[in-house]
Amino acid sequence: MIRLTVPGQPIAKGRPRAGTVNGKVRMFTPAKTVNYEGLIALAGQQAMDGAPLIDGPLRLSVTATFAIPASWSKKRVAGALWHTGRPDGDNLLKAVGDGLNGVVWKDDSQIAIAEIRKLYGPTPGLLVEVLPL
Repeated sequence: MIRLTVPGQPIAKGRPRAGTVNGKVRMFTPAKTVNYEGLIALAGQQAMDGAPLIDGPLRLSVTATFAIPASWSKKRVAGALWHTGRPDGDNLLKAVGDGLNGVVWKDDSQIAIAEIRKLYGPTPGLLVEVLPL
């Protein structure tokens, strides 16, 4: 099993944007998304430590921990801590999938099982676990 952590507030994959270059429409990925996918890739390289890419089906498990809002009361913090707001879980999975392409696995089409958990906690970040099937 490959296990890696990405520190900081989780960021979902942003929608492609359109811009005009020399009179032609070009699509581009937002810089915030590109930077976050690079951070995920760096964590993946460190976790792989020179091991070969995973070939074949795999299971991807992502736990996204978000910072507890400062406005929450202590009573609310002590209760259920599931994060049900934005960003969407599927967009978080897309960012992880694209960030680890060519780093942990050959292509994110190899993901046969994917699961995401979103919750609040004291230390924001992503915990990613990859298990070859």
